[in-house]
Amino acid sequence: MFVATTVSSGVVVLVGAVFLACAVEMVEALTIVLAVGHTRGWRSAFEGTGAALAALAALVAVFGPALVRIPLSDLRLVVGGVLLIFGMQWLRKAILRSSGLKAKHDEDAIYQEVVAELRAAGSSPDRDRIAFVMAFKGVFLEGLEVVITVLTLGTSAHRLGLAATVAAIAVALVGLVGAVVAKQLSSVPENAMKMSVGILLMSYGTFWTGEGLNVRWPGNDTMLVVLIGVYAAATWLLVVTLRREFPALSEEVAS
Repeated sequence: MFVATTVSSGVVVLVGAVFLACAVEMVEALTIVLAVGHTRGWRSAFEGTGAALAALAALVAVFGPALVRIPLSDLRLVVGGVLLIFGMQWLRKAILRSSGLKAKHDEDAIYQEVVAELRAAGSSPDRDRIAFVMAFKGVFLEGLEVVITVLTLGTSAHRLGLAATVAAIAVALVGLVGAVVAKQLSSVPENAMKMSVGILLMSYGTFWTGEGLNVRWPGNDTMLVVLIGVYAAATWLLVVTLRREFPALSEEVAS
């Protein structure tokens, strides 16, 4: 019973981290692709998207297997450090946005910005180099973060197949929503998702850094739940403190 509980705790955290991280990146990539398609034509948008996916697949084929050959303790130490860096970046921005010290990520604004940039570039022939490059760049850069998330989390947890499956589900669901919405995904509570991802990455990063340093965590994988609670509480406290300390600045950003 104890083993089943600890394994399930680790699986739940892994699934949540991968799903949310991939969904956030997919929202951002899809916003760019939709803007390109609506403004410059879908042919170039789809060609750029396909080329980016092919490049990502090649990248995984070349570098993915190398991670499996790294000794587990070394791998978890390296991955733990990477996740801590990613987690701190995501969490810092989410905290600043939640406290009102930084404007929230607005997919509507990004969509309009991309549209304006594409329209300013001129006409849109059947094969549009600018549209191709824009779609390729958006999908490749956001997809690269998805690949890093899946490889690092999945390999370190010895559940690469599960991580890849969850990522595929997240990408498919966001893609389906995007096809239905057919314009932008501003209704998605992205900042809340990013804050959740930041907390999960920080928790996993702390846990695996400790594993790499041969720390014996109380309760094994169940310690992940404790770490999530600690980081969530610390995040909430920071948001409340910043709102209290800088109320005027928060109102100015919000307006």
